[in-house]
Amino acid sequence: MTDDLIARLTDELQPAPKRAVPRRLAIGLGAGIFVAAVAMLLWLGLRPDLAEAVFGMMYWWKFLYTAIFAALAFWAAARLARPGGSMRKPMVALFALVAFAGAMGIAQLIIMPPEMSRELVMGGSALLCPFYIVALSIPVYAATALVMRRLAPTNLAGAGFAAGLLAGSAASWVYAFHCTENGMPFLAIWYTTGILIAAVLGAILGRWALRW
Repeated sequence: MTDDLIARLTDELQPAPKRAVPRRLAIGLGAGIFVAAVAMLLWLGLRPDLAEAVFGMMYWWKFLYTAIFAALAFWAAARLARPGGSMRKPMVALFALVAFAGAMGIAQLIIMPPEMSRELVMGGSALLCPFYIVALSIPVYAATALVMRRLAPTNLAGAGFAAGLLAGSAASWVYAFHCTENGMPFLAIWYTTGILIAAVLGAILGRWALRW
């Protein structure tokens, strides 16, 4: 009788589509980014000089840094969403990206006059930037966690960390449309700090939020 029951339960099983996890995660991410973008527009607004800023190199470096960070974090989240997944390779790539941003920041500090160093590092919103990124990451994390908990992650803290990285980096991409800072060191330090805070909070919450 047991064999018959197992046979009936497995007869109609079909392999999951190859891209099922990234597809579901992308839908959740898109929904979270939409809410974060609406929140940013209502709360902070677009930077007033956006039409001019798009012609500057710093705007696009900020855009690319956050977008690449989000893509690598998506890779990590997709791996950790599955049972037994590992994010070692994505983390190595993320470390390389942050190191590159740090090197570019140091190069800018060397090139520019010494009296500009404080402005390049601190800007006018150093203490607010991480807070804004973490706040905007909340809807992204909520949407991502909702998807991930249905995918049976086994490392809840690790999956929560990956979800937090994804939420923080996506939120930083949204925040970049408001931020007027132009220092490479500012980007490397304060944007990354905001993302990492979101990741740590995501790991803490993941033990509960990703339980299935």
